Amino acid sequence: MSRSPLITCFKKIVGSRHVLTSERATAPFRTGFREGQGPALAVVKPATLWQQWQLLDACVKANVIVIMQAANTGLTGGSTPSQGCDRDTVIINTSRIKDIHVLDRQQQILAFPGASLFSLEKTLAPYGRVPHSVIGSSCIGASIVGGICNNSGGALVERGPAYTELALYAQVNDDGTLSLINELDIELGITPEEILTNLQNKNYSLEDIKTTNKLASDRDYANWVRETTRDTPARFNADPRRLHKASGCAGKLAVFAVRVDTFVKNEKEHTFYLGSNSTQALQLLRKDLLEKTASLPIYAEYLHRDIFTLADDYGRDTVLLIKYLGTNWLPKFFNIKRQLDSVCRRIPFLSPGFIDNMVYRLAKLFPSQTPKVLHQWNNKYEHQLILSVKDTAKAETELLLENMKQQHDVDYFLCSEAEAKSAYLLRFAAAGAAVQYAAIHHSRVEPIVALDIALKRNDTDWFETLPDELNRKLLNKFYYGHFLCHVFHQDYLVRKGEDVQAVKDALLALLEKRGAEYPAEHNVGHHYHAKPALANNYKTLDPTNTLNAGIGGMSKKLNYDEA
Repeated sequence: MSRSPLITCFKKIVGSRHVLTSERATAPFRTGFREGQGPALAVVKPATLWQQWQLLDACVKANVIVIMQAANTGLTGGSTPSQGCDRDTVIINTSRIKDIHVLDRQQQILAFPGASLFSLEKTLAPYGRVPHSVIGSSCIGASIVGGICNNSGGALVERGPAYTELALYAQVNDDGTLSLINELDIELGITPEEILTNLQNKNYSLEDIKTTNKLASDRDYANWVRETTRDTPARFNADPRRLHKASGCAGKLAVFAVRVDTFVKNEKEHTFYLGSNSTQALQLLRKDLLEKTASLPIYAEYLHRDIFTLADDYGRDTVLLIKYLGTNWLPKFFNIKRQLDSVCRRIPFLSPGFIDNMVYRLAKLFPSQTPKVLHQWNNKYEHQLILSVKDTAKAETELLLENMKQQHDVDYFLCSEAEAKSAYLLRFAAAGAAVQYAAIHHSRVEPIVALDIALKRNDTDWFETLPDELNRKLLNKFYYGHFLCHVFHQDYLVRKGEDVQAVKDALLALLEKRGAEYPAEHNVGHHYHAKPALANNYKTLDPTNTLNAGIGGMSKKLNYDEA
């Protein structure tokens, strides 16, 4: 099939309005949230699951590469095209297919490919239940299906990676044919049209939902993370124990729906703000919180002094937006900003980072949104921890913290509701602060090297110390993350003129020596190389290399043929 008939076919399926082909119209979908950019023949936006199947079937028959995309909020470029492919690429954007079905007793839900974590949070609120992830990627519109496909982690200590064994997905077989595989354990019919239409219309009864022993979340993680003497990380994307069909597929399957667990919302939570100038004192605290407490903390978010300062300045726009307009505006804001960036790049006299600079200067008209007490704590302590616990664990946690304070270099205070909210807003803003800094100060720094790593559970020397030779190539480095899980986000500002790839390779080599795994929760995308076991999993799921070709540094050729 030539390309012109393929575009005509797309228009017959979804209508001309939802087939984008111009460079300007497709740019926001071809450009990653943090990195990644490449060409695409078209961006096609189905409204139903059946349309999604028809588009996918047409693409497979036309022998094009397909990228399944929802909110395009990935941080490693894995939901955008890449250069150097041997076939055209088509992006099937599923953001219009955003249904959520709440199943009986609200303990599980069915999510379609465009449904967001934020919309799920709103859907579950009347039932007193919450989704797997409630801060972080949920605030920028990330999809539920995307979280499953990427084994995404999150801040909640008990939850672990997003995971399910209950999914409905399409697979391209080794003979180039397309199969629809229903592992939802719900009777929906036999043919793809029957299955997808019945699911779309909620044409199934309680009796059609089978009793199943399949997991719809990582129910073992709460015990797993407590095992602090283990010589392996608690969670990382390529962990074989949580690679299962759609879970961890990274777009090498076309997922139509997932069935996942929901969780009881805590009636009341308490947040402590901790400070220390001793990494070993915090490590002892970590062991006590994981090994000795009856109930695991809800959150334990780490911030280094430098990222606190950076986020308060270069993340102020995000904090202001959430504080005064709510998280509902964040996906809209980032989408508008991405489109403006695309337009500005075409205007010769506008410098790179023009939109970031403008947004930053507008935010600077407002004072710091971080409470004075947190600034005082940051001035006093290099390392800080935001620790939230359930109401029933408050007394136990206070006793543990008081004992630590008497014996080690650790201090704490109990946050007011406003202080706790501000602390978490600052922690959330940290994720984009270095990106904005690099965009604005592009004349001083190269594009940032952003790593998310999982240290071994028994690694007591958790705070990174770099050799002087590598340090001299950096303007600064920023550390933050999910402390009890030993999952850290590490952003490096590389000095202008230095070799970014060489710096990244050196950093990863050091992590290899420490026995760390990477990525921890953002998936390989086009940022990391897939290790052999993960690469073999991708090849098993997608033997013809039709879906998301090239991720993990793998071949971009048909059938992975590099001859």
